[in-house]
Amino acid sequence: FAVRRPFLFSPARRLAIVRPIDVRECLSRLVSSTHTLRNPAPVIHVIAVIELQPGKRAEFLAAFHELMPAVHAEDGCIEYGPTVDAKTAIGAQIPLRENVVTIVEKWRDLPALEAHLVAPHMGPYRAKVKPIVVGKQLQILEPA
Repeated sequence: FAVRRPFLFSPARRLAIVRPIDVRECLSRLVSSTHTLRNPAPVIHVIAVIELQPGKRAEFLAAFHELMPAVHAEDGCIEYGPTVDAKTAIGAQIPLRENVVTIVEKWRDLPALEAHLVAPHMGPYRAKVKPIVVGKQLQILEPA
């Protein structure tokens, strides 16, 4: 936005004096942004459902929160955090699970996720929570 001698024109006149629009540049930007939206980066989403022994959710969450800073520092980690079922009036929701924690993760790509699985801090964490974990389900997803 370029204005010559802005103080010589009224505010309405100043708005009319702008850089000429290059139609080719605008079309190029539009095509580029549309291409990016249609072909997102190969982000990997992970949903890990962890079933715990009754009454052990707080203990699990304490251990998980201790682990989080190390995981967040890993190369390729975009999102990594625990969630629990929310009480709602939405009819389609499954019944609340008091002994379940769902981990929501997002990784830059599959190699980043694979590196996370063998990261040095994961072994001690798994050993710490193993006695209170009853079962787990893992879903690894990609954009469609």
